[in-house]
Amino acid sequence: MIIECQFSEAEGYPNGHQIPLDSEDREFFTLVRAATFANPFSDERAAIDLRITGLPPTTPHEDRVNTLIRVVHDRMARLDGEGTASIRQFSGEDRKLMENAFLFDFFHQFLEPFDAFIPRQIAAGDNPIPTDFAGDALRLLGDRGFPRDQARRYFELCYQLRRAYYFIYRGLVGRSPSMKRLRRDLWNNVFTKDIGLYDEHLWNRMEDFSTLILGGTGTGKGTAAAAIGRSGFIPFDEKKGCFAESFVRSFIPINLSQFSESLIESELFGHKKGAFTGAVEDHEGVFDRCSPHGAIFLDEIGEVAVPLQIKLLQVIQERSFTPVGSHAARRFHGRVIAATNQSLDRLRRNGRFRDDFFYRLCSDVIVVPPLSQRIGEDEGELDDLLAHTVSRILGNPSDDLARMSRRVVDSRLGRAYPWPGNVRELEQCVRRVLLKGTYEGDVKPAARDLLSRISDGMASESWDAGELLAGYCKLLHQRHGTYEAVARRTRLDRRTVKKYIAQFDKERADGEEAEDGAR
Repeated sequence: MIIECQFSEAEGYPNGHQIPLDSEDREFFTLVRAATFANPFSDERAAIDLRITGLPPTTPHEDRVNTLIRVVHDRMARLDGEGTASIRQFSGEDRKLMENAFLFDFFHQFLEPFDAFIPRQIAAGDNPIPTDFAGDALRLLGDRGFPRDQARRYFELCYQLRRAYYFIYRGLVGRSPSMKRLRRDLWNNVFTKDIGLYDEHLWNRMEDFSTLILGGTGTGKGTAAAAIGRSGFIPFDEKKGCFAESFVRSFIPINLSQFSESLIESELFGHKKGAFTGAVEDHEGVFDRCSPHGAIFLDEIGEVAVPLQIKLLQVIQERSFTPVGSHAARRFHGRVIAATNQSLDRLRRNGRFRDDFFYRLCSDVIVVPPLSQRIGEDEGELDDLLAHTVSRILGNPSDDLARMSRRVVDSRLGRAYPWPGNVRELEQCVRRVLLKGTYEGDVKPAARDLLSRISDGMASESWDAGELLAGYCKLLHQRHGTYEAVARRTRLDRRTVKKYIAQFDKERADGEEAEDGAR
């Protein structure tokens, strides 16, 4: 399928006349440019929308955005009627303003085709599907005066913008301040805090920005990672009439905790035939399969042993890797997203997570909040999630079943329930309600006593000398009540005893914080 578009190369208005904007239009289009560059999930964008539309602050989000689109489109229609709807008829700063205004209007004219295209591509999987509206889109940009290459570039950017909004807005439901902050952070991770900077300098350089996602088990780290990984820039192939790659294929998740140390290198880097017993043929690892437009999601990065951290550091830093059993280095072009539910501070203190590896991963650190925090900030969050979960399970929304689920939660769990399994537990709660009409919650196992924990740490050889001494000091302090009594029995001075007990308490607090996050 070949898309043919006619682009006029003529510059300027007939007879060389160019039209300056009057002060009212210049003020209006300056606000439109500010809206174009603002993060759509930010308070700044909401304030700009209200200034343009004149709506009251209480206007619902959807009504505000729809009114904004209509107001800008009406202004563009007026320019069409005056015969001035082309960037060639403006110059200097006025031209820059009008480029943004035309692109804003263009983007929103094609929202529905983009939004219909995204789920069709999801259904098609790894193979890119024809983009049947591309011809009309490129033709409109040509009519607005954009040169052919620039029009294609902005069409690609608009597709990326809509994908990012689609996955961030639809995948991460919630009205609480912490969820609003998460959506804002994810958008900035894809486009930076200044989309103008991104468009000019960074759209093809984002592989240099690794991301670390922190949060408890079941909070939605994988969904956040997918929103980033599926929102990368993908070029458009005019000859084939489709984008160069499916965003489904461009995101490759791998859970590192499910592989043994002997297999994980093969899964990541691949191996050559005969590299080890059982390697009967060549195998491509995830770094080989990741495209230049894609991203790899390394889940449970806190489980990775130090030797493998060193190899991963080399991949991220030098963009090269070597399959097991090979001496030929291969090139990695994609972006790295990693996640863990563990306390990285504790892992780093204990030497189980290298500082240089951490610093190379943390171009951006994004925290996914626990469900208990979200509900504590805004109780309506629970209603949003229950309705969303019911709709996803059934394939259609059902207010009745969402209300039934809420009644069970209120009567059986109460408002103070901590949701130890986070959003994942809430999903199972809804399923249990649909099956049995009730849900009793997750009962936390009783904490083991300190002596058992110390014994287990020694038996498993997972506690170092410092941890053992800190634990022993804490145990003696629990039994005898004073630092002096512990100092006499350990033959340590009082300040050293106090330091070890404080160290133990801090590590326990870190562990409980990680567990709370997991819930």
